[in-house]
Amino acid sequence: MSDSSRDTAEGAGWGAPEPGDYRQLVPPARGRKLSWLDPRTLWLARNGMLASWFGDPTGRIRSRWVAQQAAVGAPADKVIRRPGPDRFAFLVAGDTGEGGDPQYAVVPGLLRVGQDTQFMIIASDVIYPVGATDDYGDKFFRPYQDYPAPIYAVPGNHDWYEDLHGFMRVFCDDAPPLPPEPRPRPLTRGWLRDRLWHRPSPVDEADFAQARKLRSAPAQMAVQPGPYWAIDAGPIRIVGIDTGLLGTVDAEQGAWLREVSRDPRPKILITGKPLYADGVLRPCPIEGGGTVDEIVRDPAHRYVAAIGGDIHNYQRYPIRVDGNRTIQYVVAGGGGAFTHATHTIPPVHMAGLTEADFRCYPLRGDSLAFYSRIYARRTRLRRFFTLTEAQAAAVVAERLEGRPARTPDSPAPVTPRTRLVATLLGTGRRPRRFRLPLRKLYTGLLSPSCATHAPPFFKSFLRIDVSPEALRLRCHAATGHRAQELDPPVEDEVTIPLT
Repeated sequence: MSDSSRDTAEGAGWGAPEPGDYRQLVPPARGRKLSWLDPRTLWLARNGMLASWFGDPTGRIRSRWVAQQAAVGAPADKVIRRPGPDRFAFLVAGDTGEGGDPQYAVVPGLLRVGQDTQFMIIASDVIYPVGATDDYGDKFFRPYQDYPAPIYAVPGNHDWYEDLHGFMRVFCDDAPPLPPEPRPRPLTRGWLRDRLWHRPSPVDEADFAQARKLRSAPAQMAVQPGPYWAIDAGPIRIVGIDTGLLGTVDAEQGAWLREVSRDPRPKILITGKPLYADGVLRPCPIEGGGTVDEIVRDPAHRYVAAIGGDIHNYQRYPIRVDGNRTIQYVVAGGGGAFTHATHTIPPVHMAGLTEADFRCYPLRGDSLAFYSRIYARRTRLRRFFTLTEAQAAAVVAERLEGRPARTPDSPAPVTPRTRLVATLLGTGRRPRRFRLPLRKLYTGLLSPSCATHAPPFFKSFLRIDVSPEALRLRCHAATGHRAQELDPPVEDEVTIPLT
């Protein structure tokens, strides 16, 4: 087994290792490159902001999609029943679809680790920036054309920026567009939202038909009943929910979730937005009362893990509930989009959890070193901003008042410059009241501006092995280097009892 980032700097992808073969997979650029600093991209993705200002219509639109699918024969309970053995494996990758080097760098290792898996699930944001149908060619069909098994998905907020039209066509048996709705009364909040709303863009049907042929083998076919669903496979039930634009669940989906959770099998939740992320509980409110997290914690429902995308890294929080039961709350959004910082995550001390129990990838020190080099290049202040891996690890360890997650070959001293750079980039010793605003700034603004097209990428995906006795969850890294393509390192592993 190859070294991981917890073992050596080379295992993290630092140094000058041999570049990976993924570059042969990346298609030629068509049109302008996706940039989150481009005002045109931000304008296309405006629906989330409009929903927060003028009311969120996704619950109503989702209900229309679900009703339309029911009318053409989708099962009423929305359960996909997969016959098969009690021992099997599947993959989970979140926030995949930017279509650039980081997404394609994940593919060789994913194919190698996933060659014997039964299916794959994409958790959130299948297609950036707005879920357009025309983008599925280079951002879904092409990268996963050689994955031999079915792929299911739960949508993320970016898939909703075109009202889920592309998502429903690809994953729900070529669902036709929804018929138009009556327009809201003039001079109301709904009318103003409707006037500014981004509509689904026209589709190049010939190009889309060609793209679909890339994943057209019978063994690759997957049809799901709608944007939320459950899969019965072996001894477990996997429940996928749609958290829409703003991370909420409508009343109709909430009632379904309560009902489907009563099944006696152990369960895994897959969600567009994680319930724990960056050291904060995000319980996901349900319209009409209650939260998704309350359903997950109910011992009668037997949830053992809750896995969400949206945050573009890997995090794991083993939270003890009801005294002797542990639920693994996992962030799995490292499948291809720009990397969100982990060095801004504060020391973990919550719900009986300590820093020693928490896991993340990239390691906080690697995250800080990664960001320091990007800002050194952007500002042209290379001598000031650039931190070596050892310098970044040392200043993060000082902040966490503990040992570095990876022991450096030659420890670096913490200097006033390294402390200042760490503070400017969102870590270091700062008053607690400033932590949340700085973390929000990095997650919402600065992280998207730091997309890079050169390794190491610090991408990741999950392989989950299932048996009647336990699940084994492993987080595999994808750096963009050949060594990690040939033998994707395991960055984290946990065994979850089912009995």
